[in-house]
Amino acid sequence: MKILTHGFGQASGLIAIYIEHAPPMQEYKNLEYIQALRLGEIEMINNASGNGWRKIFNVYAKILAQLHHRDHNFTNYNSWQDYRQQCLLQSHSQEALLFSPPNLHNSRYRYQVIAGRTYAKRLLRDQIFTNSLVWLDEEFAVDTTHNLVVCPFLDYRQLSNIKINKLCDILHSLD
Repeated sequence: MKILTHGFGQASGLIAIYIEHAPPMQEYKNLEYIQALRLGEIEMINNASGNGWRKIFNVYAKILAQLHHRDHNFTNYNSWQDYRQQCLLQSHSQEALLFSPPNLHNSRYRYQVIAGRTYAKRLLRDQIFTNSLVWLDEEFAVDTTHNLVVCPFLDYRQLSNIKINKLCDILHSLD
């Protein structure tokens, strides 16, 4: 069975972060492709879906700020907040937030990140991964063959600033 890649952002770019579920909104219920968000859509999702989604978008923007990758356009913005509001997952961005399992053999992203150990272990159980996934500790794993990292979920309590730094160090090590 072919899995359709679907989520927000760009169909190719620097980084894709995978989470298990889309926002619980009717307009995203049957999403079958990667859709660039429009200006103001993040705020609309936050207002309709609650604080959990606000945290996801905030942590994603903080990751990009900390990553400060030379090939990413984050450097055109003054803060992670500005980037989140003006560019994150929009048509002029370089990232995606995907709600489908990673396609390890045909990735269009330099880095792939699975957010959430429980989600990653379910994908492992379902044989999405090869044996090249190595757990670094209880929260982080890396597959250098596919430039894939498993990290805690995109929430301040699970993926604190210290853990964002660790994630970015791991991503930089893949270059």
